[in-house]
Amino acid sequence: MRLATFNLESLDLPPKAKVPLEVRAEALRPALARLDADVLCLQEVNGQHVAGRPERLLVALDRVLEGTAYAGYRRHATRGPDGIGVADVHNLVTLSRFPIRAGREVLHDLVPAPDYRTVTAIPRPPGPQPVAFDRPLLVTEIELPGGEALTVVNLHLRAPLAAAIPGQKRSAFVWRTVGGWAEGYFLSAVRRAGQALELRLLLEELLAADPHRLVAVAGDFNAEDHDTALRIVIAAEEETGNGALSPRSLVLLDRGLPADRRWTVLHHGRPQMLDHILASRALYGRFRDIDVHNETIGDELVGFGKGARSPASYHAPLVAEFAL
Repeated sequence: MRLATFNLESLDLPPKAKVPLEVRAEALRPALARLDADVLCLQEVNGQHVAGRPERLLVALDRVLEGTAYAGYRRHATRGPDGIGVADVHNLVTLSRFPIRAGREVLHDLVPAPDYRTVTAIPRPPGPQPVAFDRPLLVTEIELPGGEALTVVNLHLRAPLAAAIPGQKRSAFVWRTVGGWAEGYFLSAVRRAGQALELRLLLEELLAADPHRLVAVAGDFNAEDHDTALRIVIAAEEETGNGALSPRSLVLLDRGLPADRRWTVLHHGRPQMLDHILASRALYGRFRDIDVHNETIGDELVGFGKGARSPASYHAPLVAEFAL
């Protein structure tokens, strides 16, 4: 079984799309074909309105997948805020060659939005406000050949960009004060760590019910190895100090990549491993290989500075192989 993750970076149709979909499709289809994935976790798939339909649909994704094996895969996607159709931006989509038994979203089901009162906002709010997470976790139960179940968690954690603070921004990327920017960056970290905590508590539930459960977690963590979010999700023995808890920890599979190839994003010339695949101990026993397809990835800041967008993505896809 080949399981992959790929951030498509705001896949959409004009006028919101900066690059024509036909151009993006020509770049994305070979990348998707090379993955040859049985289970594919996608991030940043935008939804579109269709004449005569009340809900948004994944029209752009359908057009990209036309003529590929993935066009016939089963599908599970996040829903819009009204529960009808998908959201307008940044949907999570899990595609599976195998049957999907069930699926659900987890958003503040296990971790309530923490209350926080901003200190640099203008005007300052009268009291604390909830700090809601950006996106849910997408949980999909997949039936493998032979009848075993695989639980796949597709995620996209908050990016390390300062969250907006009322009255503290001159424009989208220009802040009025350093203090306002610092508080925005703090809130961004709170959201990312909070999402990671909700994932860890979800894993606790799943593994408490079945310690030998096959669980894969894949997506854009917006965090590198040993950053707070990954440390929370992995829950390594050296962190908890309790060897009896080690069956609850996850294995970060991309640690098996050569150091010089272990990156999925280039940011101002600095390679960063922001996309990851993790496995429960039971699934780790089936793990055989992992690869990252980063040969064509350009520097995202160079593209931003030139006002250009990559026709494919500034994120490299990652694929792991397991023996069933």
